[in-house]
Amino acid sequence: MAEILSVILGGGKGTRLYPLTKERAKPAVPFGGKYRLVDIPISNCINSKLRNIYILTQFNTASLHFHISSTYRFDSFTGGFAEVLAAEQTFENSEWYMGTADAVRQNTYHFHSHKPTHYIILSGDQLYRMDLKEFLKEHLQSGAEVTIASTPVTRKDTNQLGILQLDKMGNIKQFLEKPGPDKNIDEYKIPKSRKLEENIPEEKEFLASMGIYIFNADAMDRGLNNDYTDFGKEVIPMMIEKARVRAHIYKGYWEDIGTISNFFEANLDLAKPWPKFNLYDRDNPIYSHRRDLPASKINACSFKRALATEGSIINADSITDSLIGVRSVIHKGANLDQVYTMGTDFYESEREKQNNKEMNIPNVGIGAETQIRKAIIDRNVRIGQGCRIGLDEIVREDSECATYYVRDGIIIIPKNAIIPDGTII
Repeated sequence: MAEILSVILGGGKGTRLYPLTKERAKPAVPFGGKYRLVDIPISNCINSKLRNIYILTQFNTASLHFHISSTYRFDSFTGGFAEVLAAEQTFENSEWYMGTADAVRQNTYHFHSHKPTHYIILSGDQLYRMDLKEFLKEHLQSGAEVTIASTPVTRKDTNQLGILQLDKMGNIKQFLEKPGPDKNIDEYKIPKSRKLEENIPEEKEFLASMGIYIFNADAMDRGLNNDYTDFGKEVIPMMIEKARVRAHIYKGYWEDIGTISNFFEANLDLAKPWPKFNLYDRDNPIYSHRRDLPASKINACSFKRALATEGSIINADSITDSLIGVRSVIHKGANLDQVYTMGTDFYESEREKQNNKEMNIPNVGIGAETQIRKAIIDRNVRIGQGCRIGLDEIVREDSECATYYVRDGIIIIPKNAIIPDGTII
């Protein structure tokens, strides 16, 4: 029997998702109104019955650690664990994680105690649903030492991804990191025999690495017996030269949540009639923190292509192409168009609301008659009455101040921000 250890990489500083990563690790960013990004790979592991899970973390880890420890508690009958391994100083090493491979290398003494036969390396900030047991089965049957999950992409999509060159048997011959738009990469096109066998669409001529790997345990030890710090840039190209490395072709939906626009579009897509990522899959649920909240109460509102998660109280005028997070309070006459509001961590008491009034501070939520378009509203934000956000003059790209940021043409109101009555952004 294969003994599998799942290792989820918690990511670096997440600068491209700033300011959503200002106070939290990238995998801890709220997704889908009620989840965190890290819930996706953990749920894939659980649904595939792979329950020995480590999450490697380093930056802004407090909220991620709390989420993991309060959510994933396996009982003594089924076994398993989901544990955080934060960067730590030891007598042998006093460095931070220098990259993905270095993070795994620094924790191998923790991993070896489980005596795994194989490792599955996963990213903590990707959106997909994969049967990892099927992935493992293919790896075992192939006799490969390393298998890389890959997805078919168009030439345009290759610019920011690692591209694989295959032979006709599915073995990887070369790996090219982020070729850019101008480089001739025709030699990396998928062999026609593989395209026909896998029924890959004609316009998707290349295979991109998903940053998801299966290593035989001894191959992992050899691959990390050096000073290389990154899997994609260093370890994988080296292993292709020295070991048998194969590609597992995955044709389902996959999104690398690398930018604000990726994140924004992936969330709003969940509210469409036929979303690319299905939250309603009975056999493969996405797990998250249990909150025991009441159902959302909608007193008056016109909804179009919108989701409202539990615990919300909505009196708005209209909500279109939007996602409403847990415990959101939206007052009378408000209009939201292309908005992801992440909700709040608490309800305010009547006494707290009275104190807010005396201090001229809006209550948490979105005030009456406020209009918002194309925006991300982070947790515990207070937006007053009669505000206009994203409807008037175009705000300069990359603008930022204490109460808002602009990234990829999207206005972001950061966590705990206070927007006074009548504010125009």
